[in-house]
Amino acid sequence: MGSRTRVGFIEPMLLLRTDKLPDDPARWSYQLKLDGYRAIAFKTGGKVHLRSRNDNDFNARYSKVVRGLAKLPNETVIDGELIALADDGRPSFNALQNSGAASTPILYFVFDVVVLEGRDLTGDTFDRRREILERKIVPTLAEPVRYAAALDASLGDLIHSVKAQGLEGLVAKRRDSRYEPGLRSGAWMKMRINQGQEFIIGGYTFGTKTFDALIFGYYDGTRLIYAARTRNGFTPAVRAQLFKKFQPLKIAECPFANLPEAKSGRWGQGLTKAKMAECQWLKPVLVGQFEFLEWTGDNHLRHTRFISLREDKNARDVK
Repeated sequence: MGSRTRVGFIEPMLLLRTDKLPDDPARWSYQLKLDGYRAIAFKTGGKVHLRSRNDNDFNARYSKVVRGLAKLPNETVIDGELIALADDGRPSFNALQNSGAASTPILYFVFDVVVLEGRDLTGDTFDRRREILERKIVPTLAEPVRYAAALDASLGDLIHSVKAQGLEGLVAKRRDSRYEPGLRSGAWMKMRINQGQEFIIGGYTFGTKTFDALIFGYYDGTRLIYAARTRNGFTPAVRAQLFKKFQPLKIAECPFANLPEAKSGRWGQGLTKAKMAECQWLKPVLVGQFEFLEWTGDNHLRHTRFISLREDKNARDVK
């Protein structure tokens, strides 16, 4: 165990985004990727502090979580994630953002210990820290604080299960990695496994050479409804190919019945009248496959990504 250290806020170790996690359970440990607020908790002088990744005070906002950490060993720092559960029981960032109601279940999942009773553990391996966490920290936790345990299954089975349950994704942590505050070294990696479906491409925002973002939606009866826009998922070659397909489809009138919108919204996906001046509209006949994380409260999509055109789909069938 490490040397004595002063207890206080420590910048959380960051995860490197990847499209493919290492498939080597002997060297890597897998956990669910939780869609919430990263939070560092520490107890010093007998008082528990809950802080955001940017060192903002969460104590008043998540007082039940603070109470659940009351028996944490003194002079200890732990790392975890605050999440909210949607009505279907799954973690939802949208629910967390709008968690003003007392009825919204807020949980704090603990997955690492950085300092234990004044002893610095950052130099210990991840497996060693997790063993200490399970032995010294987990028994002290009370609801709504829980332990984010490792997933004991093959990577292929985990990916299949996450897709089937509509969860956000997976995290892989190298078993021999030390805790690196504030760094994104690649010793911890994350992969998002999104929901996906077809949408109709109804326009794009202007780019330097081709386009910047695609604008897409779905039919509600005979009305084409705007859902989101995305600039993710394109290689230069794909942009060029799509832009060529768009040229004969250009139209002057906006095809979406619910535009313009009054506000840009929490996620900036709303298309106001001012933003529509930056758009080129298209005849709504092209169907694309898109991935996304979730529907927001104002009926937009969050964390969207273009996958491919679906030439086997009729636009009128996308509802």
